[in-house]
Amino acid sequence: MDGVRELARLVLPTQFGEFQARAFEVSSGLVYLALIKGDVGGGGTVLTRLHSECLTGDALGSLRCDCGVQLRLALRRIATEGRGLLLYATGHEGRGVGLVNKLLAYVEQDRGADTLDANRRLGLPVDARNYDDAAAVLHAVCVGSVRLLTNNPAKVKGLRAAGIAVERIEPLQTAAHHRNLSYLRTKQRRFGHVEPLGHLPDAAPSTPPDVTGLLGKLEPPAGRPYVVLTYALTLDGRIATAVGDSMRFSGQEQRCVSHALRAACDAVMVGVGTVLRDDPQLIVGLVPGISPLRIVLDSTLRMPSTARMLDGGPVTVVLTTDRAAESDRERLQALGAGIRVVPASPAGVDLPAALGVLREIGVRTLLVEGGARVITSLLGDRLVDRLIVGTSAKIVGAGAEAVGDLGIARLTQDISLHNRCMHVTADDVITAWDVA
Repeated sequence: MDGVRELARLVLPTQFGEFQARAFEVSSGLVYLALIKGDVGGGGTVLTRLHSECLTGDALGSLRCDCGVQLRLALRRIATEGRGLLLYATGHEGRGVGLVNKLLAYVEQDRGADTLDANRRLGLPVDARNYDDAAAVLHAVCVGSVRLLTNNPAKVKGLRAAGIAVERIEPLQTAAHHRNLSYLRTKQRRFGHVEPLGHLPDAAPSTPPDVTGLLGKLEPPAGRPYVVLTYALTLDGRIATAVGDSMRFSGQEQRCVSHALRAACDAVMVGVGTVLRDDPQLIVGLVPGISPLRIVLDSTLRMPSTARMLDGGPVTVVLTTDRAAESDRERLQALGAGIRVVPASPAGVDLPAALGVLREIGVRTLLVEGGARVITSLLGDRLVDRLIVGTSAKIVGAGAEAVGDLGIARLTQDISLHNRCMHVTADDVITAWDVA
């Protein structure tokens, strides 16, 4: 193919399986990388992702965009189908303006501009990408008809103009993070992108639920993160049965909401009691999104070495006290956990101090998922900003309560809730409030 020269071909093993990697130099002098699964040159429409280079999102995990999540989601979709192609387009950094200009545009966004106006303030094009080279590479690998994995109508228009038949558009809908929500909405409103967020549907969701209403206004107080406390309970107010069984109280939709909440926050936290009882993994798995930092409150480091939160996935940080043995600190550090020593309290870890440490390490939004002792302590210390409760259509009788004794003797001392948001699913009712 004129203007396209193949430079290398090899098998590339990835977390999504093996792909044939083929590198092409295009007429502009840039190198495009095609990751191919199965036989794509035999005719027919090919599942295809044209992915614009994004160093900060793809390689560094930046939360300002959803590029890295879309990259991994596309590779997973192609691997699952067993036939398809991801074309990685270099030279597209920052919608074609380059890395440094993209970073300068981020500065303008921090000053109040959206992603489109930031470029204009700098005298840069809103979108400088051209898709002729991408089309040339697709032709070089004998792909002329695609089902395009994209939210961007400009990619569809550009490929069609360059001779590629886009038979169908398949959106890559991802769960938003609070740090990229404004960016995603600007792309939808001003660039015409497909809506990046799903909604809370009446049936099991095939797209991520939009949990922004449940989360409320994510405004961290001074010196600590914005704390979102969430738990699921039965209609008679139990978070576990009398023997401690707390599994599967909530329906599939509510579990998807829980994963979308994790994807939207910087960190998710539980007490060591939850780790010992339920052995949670605390990752994002039911919706496309980034798994948050995992936090465990463990004043004496009882966390077992076999805990699934030490699985080598997202980073786990254990907040402990000087009551923990040095040998246990070394044991958990050897397994990859970060250890932070904070002041102790009569109940274990001093919560205000723990939240201060989390804010120092960059956590602005914290999702707390239990257990009952942590829930009670946070509410009792008035350290909760938002409460999200999922109520399932089950009655179990005697069992564990979510909230213990708060020392409230008179109604005038109660914890007031306001700014209610409610979602009803097929099986559960999810209600959120600001906590006064």
